Amino acid sequence: MNRHVRDSRGERVLTVMGLSFTASDCPVRDVVDHMGGKWNVLLMLSLAAGPTRFSALKRQIPDISQRMLTQTLRDLQRDGYISRTVYPTLPPSVEYSLTELGQSFLGVLRVLVDWSVEHHGAIKDARRRFDSDGA
Repeated sequence: MNRHVRDSRGERVLTVMGLSFTASDCPVRDVVDHMGGKWNVLLMLSLAAGPTRFSALKRQIPDISQRMLTQTLRDLQRDGYISRTVYPTLPPSVEYSLTELGQSFLGVLRVLVDWSVEHHGAIKDARRRFDSDGA
């Protein structure tokens, strides 16, 4: 029988690398849930070079819709990874840049990028094998 540990409120406790959290207060779940989208990571990497205007971000990631770009930038700003600066020009000019928190996350993303580049071929091969086996 599978026993689940519960906290004092009756919420299930999960363990991640020896640390215990409830589902509602798990930092890993919260951060990965918000940063797991492909646009979040691509935008963070695009901003690594320095402050960038909205139109330049759109050119750097041509397959993102304007609506999705706007929403993803807002989400990243809400979580504190980026800042938005409006310049009083006509029309107003808006620039996005990484915050200190965003800069600190770049180290994690660079490891992920390096790992992805190194193992992408093996992952694609595994997918092909899986798909051809009819699983």
